[in-house]
Amino acid sequence: MLGIPRRYSHFVFGIIQSGLTSLIAAGIASLPAGGAMICVAHWMASWLIAWAAMLPIVLLAAPAIRAFALRLTLEESDPRAGSQA
Repeated sequence: MLGIPRRYSHFVFGIIQSGLTSLIAAGIASLPAGGAMICVAHWMASWLIAWAAMLPIVLLAAPAIRAFALRLTLEESDPRAGSQA
């Protein structure tokens, strides 16, 4: 795939997970419209709705995202293992 070393797979996972999370959360937060006077109340309500929606999504999607991140990265050989014969 991209040839990213496997040791960076946790970063790839984090990028994919945060992208998915923020995409869904931003969509939920954009649904209710309000004026500037209710900004904080709107943010709190949107955050609670987004958190409640994201918790099961992240828990269910994490294994698939992890598998995808592993497919995007390459296994690296341990340089110390090659020196032992």
